[in-house]
Amino acid sequence: MLLQNVLDFLPILLKGALVTVEVTIYSFLLSSVIGLLLALMKVSRLKPVALAGATIVNIIRGLPIIVQLFYIYFVLPDIGIQLSAFQAGVVGLGIAYSAYQAENFRAGIEAVDMGQIEAAQSIGMRGPLIMRRVVLPQAFRIALPPYGNTLVMMLKDSSLVSTITVLEMTRAGQMIASSTFQNMTVYTTVAVLYLLLSLPLVFLIRRLEIRNSKGRAR
Repeated sequence: MLLQNVLDFLPILLKGALVTVEVTIYSFLLSSVIGLLLALMKVSRLKPVALAGATIVNIIRGLPIIVQLFYIYFVLPDIGIQLSAFQAGVVGLGIAYSAYQAENFRAGIEAVDMGQIEAAQSIGMRGPLIMRRVVLPQAFRIALPPYGNTLVMMLKDSSLVSTITVLEMTRAGQMIASSTFQNMTVYTTVAVLYLLLSLPLVFLIRRLEIRNSKGRAR
């Protein structure tokens, strides 16, 4: 009976899992782009730019993710910006995590050996070229562990978009549980599916970290 219930629920939950993966991927890409821009602002030698970057990061980090989702989905339409629930979820989660991505990238940039930057300057390379060819490739390798962990965190926090009616895995589970009252079976299955999605990512990130550390040790 239990197994039959799980098999009955799986098709709907797997559809929700697909939406969960889509939300996570799109949000991760958006957060990476915004986060990199904020990190570059924070390490800028222009104090107003650096201050603006730090202020934006602090504001984003100071607001709960769910409040940001509600604001984008429920408030922005009042000023003429209408987004679907899926779009609002991606944008909200992407913006929320861009602050953490900014700190990942900033730490990586600041960890790059100044000697390499000075060497690049000595052969005539200018600031933007040094950043693109010398600093950012190394910064990304340094930031890889927290960068990968952010992806796992986003996968789990993608469940928050269920609060604005995105039919991802948690929302699908809520709908099944409310109609069948099989709470234990439904939410246990949801938990197992989240583990099946996140554990391979954890393993892959660990492998990349090991490869990265070996490459730096050579």
